Amino acid sequence: MQHFLLRQVNQIKQGGVSALYRKLNKIKPHLINFPLYISAIPLVALIRIIRPLVLIRWYAIVATRIGHFAANIELYACEKDHNINVPAQRHFDIFFVGHKPICNYQLFIMWKRVLRIWPHYFMYPVMIINKLIPGGECHEIKTSNHDRDVHNLFDKSSVHISFSDQEEIYGASELRKHGIPEGAKFVCLIVRDSAYLEELPYHSYRDGNIQQYVMACEELANRGYYVIRMGAKVKNSINSKHPKIIDYATSGSRSEFMDIYLGAKCSFCISTSTGFDSIPAIFRKPIAFVTVPFSYIYTFSSKYISITKHHISKDDGRELSFSEICSMKLDVALSSSDYHKKNIELVENSPEEIRDLVIEMADRLEGVWIEPTDDIKNRERFKYIFSRCQLSNKRHLHGEFYSHIGALFLKQNSHLLK
Repeated sequence: MQHFLLRQVNQIKQGGVSALYRKLNKIKPHLINFPLYISAIPLVALIRIIRPLVLIRWYAIVATRIGHFAANIELYACEKDHNINVPAQRHFDIFFVGHKPICNYQLFIMWKRVLRIWPHYFMYPVMIINKLIPGGECHEIKTSNHDRDVHNLFDKSSVHISFSDQEEIYGASELRKHGIPEGAKFVCLIVRDSAYLEELPYHSYRDGNIQQYVMACEELANRGYYVIRMGAKVKNSINSKHPKIIDYATSGSRSEFMDIYLGAKCSFCISTSTGFDSIPAIFRKPIAFVTVPFSYIYTFSSKYISITKHHISKDDGRELSFSEICSMKLDVALSSSDYHKKNIELVENSPEEIRDLVIEMADRLEGVWIEPTDDIKNRERFKYIFSRCQLSNKRHLHGEFYSHIGALFLKQNSHLLK
């Protein structure tokens, strides 16, 4: 405690008034909730006393971000189905919203149908007091790795939430309002850009340019798919006049319900690895990913296919191979500054590369995909390099390697496999 207090004092000395203001804002909710904390003490004591009879556990839902709100809880349910991280004794699991705002109330409603979700004001003080008293770790629900499906459970488990009959009727009517006929195939497209979380620029390395995806979208549209551009907050409209490409994100008719409904009902999703793609994931929909960092490629499911951005050295203009990305520890770089410090520029995939990825997904789903020459050899080489990366970074981000890597991407960029 003394070390903690000294650290706070030093940080205030270094940061001045602004640091003090930030720290006061952090403790303000705790001061307001102090009477609730006091009242939670006897309740926590009772929970500890009855633990031999029934283990009461709780989980603070990350409801502010759609990705964690969807995937973390779905993985809890999958692990419970497969008896992973489940106590041997009788137990009673409780959920509550950790912090507001709730990013999607439709998803909240659907989780409430299958989980015990209790009020924040009741459970949050219990969680805090339990943390302060040693020996209470067993009351916290744990999953293997948050939103990472390291046991490949999505391919082995049923979907845990569903729409009511009324919601199904409403969703179908909303599809028609957006110009999508009943029974039509449609694809969700989500491209993270700088309009999302502008206050967190350290994630800008994940951003993409929506115009790079137009070629892929128009190719899909010409093959009979509708393409729905998703996004709660986007910078630019998509530049296409194709009647089957719908910019839902800028349409003015976006809703929390339809965000979930579209993600649950699409033929597949195209994503730059951002929160929304957890919706099609928990409904077991195929996903075509453009992913960085390299070691965060989604390998968990046979329904996934991925490519990654090009890593270019600013020193000599040369592209790094996958092995070099790993040796420089950029395979797990989670901040734009990590790339800047090593003088590496992330170059977005070309429209042709994105088109090839998307068409490979469509061909695989339609049963007409023809493996290019050397695809098996390239894929095995990729898996070998990738496995060595995982041994090196020790992040436990993966289980079995079930997914696909863009076949034409590997063939046309064979230098990456050196």
